[in-house]
Amino acid sequence: MKLNSDNNVLVTGGAGFLGSHLCERLLKSGMRVTCLDNFDTGRKENILHLLEDQLFTFIKHDIREPLELTYDVDMIYNLACPASPPHYQLDPIYTFETSVLGTRNLLRLAVDKQAKFLQASTSEVYGDPLVHPQPENYWGNVNTIGVRSCYDEGKRAAETLVFDYSEQLGVDAKIVRIFNTYGPRMRSDDGRVVSNFIVQALQNIDLTIYGDGEQTRSFCFYTDLIDGFITVMEKGRKATPYNLGNPDEFTMKELAKLVLEQTESNSSIIYRELPQDDPKRRNPDISLAKNVLGWTPETSLEKGLMETIKYFESVTSSS
Repeated sequence: MKLNSDNNVLVTGGAGFLGSHLCERLLKSGMRVTCLDNFDTGRKENILHLLEDQLFTFIKHDIREPLELTYDVDMIYNLACPASPPHYQLDPIYTFETSVLGTRNLLRLAVDKQAKFLQASTSEVYGDPLVHPQPENYWGNVNTIGVRSCYDEGKRAAETLVFDYSEQLGVDAKIVRIFNTYGPRMRSDDGRVVSNFIVQALQNIDLTIYGDGEQTRSFCFYTDLIDGFITVMEKGRKATPYNLGNPDEFTMKELAKLVLEQTESNSSIIYRELPQDDPKRRNPDISLAKNVLGWTPETSLEKGLMETIKYFESVTSSS
């Protein structure tokens, strides 16, 4: 998608897995990018190659604190929040405050700068869904006092703030609900199933499946998701959530076997108890993004896994 080259963009969580790729993509389009991160889960090595670009500015900041910028900002992408269960459960109060206080602070900045705003929400707002696949008008099945609720409910509250700032104060704010995404720059310790399986397979350690392995997820490669971010920012309706994910559904057993095949690993598969509130099925209905915005993912799981495995092989060999 073609972008305007005269826009100033703020990307919060910009040193993270997805944020760093978004910064890179926007810079390649000729945009001025301010990357904001506190390195809680983001990593400096993700943006080192961008620091010499004259169009790139980095600010170390925690979005729970108000942010003042002396220059104009045309667009704000809010990707700042721990997103994997081991990380967001480590400090649940911090996680919830990042979603709620952080989103409020950035929406206030959007009001001040008259900037367009995109909130990175999550498929976790659907909880352990009773409707399958999940459309945007499904209200979800979330445990408000479970171990995952700091993230699930934090993101739900953030969506409410986006809606209210849009309706009451006129902010041109959009929402994307991200389903499982993978690719280079994922952390090896982030606890997500794709990175877990790949790291275990490369080390010839048994792949750990939680539950019976019949639970499902859909896996979207990062390039498709970044395209979705930009498409929703440019063309999405105000205060309207858009599911962004790959509608192809795989069981954990199928994913594990595919990783073993592509890594030619000698690992076996072992089974452990399913964690509390872990969804049994997760699959996006992307009809809205497809029919209204013309967005669909293009990368197959097989192709995306090959690139992701190459990344983890290179990280392992250089460490």
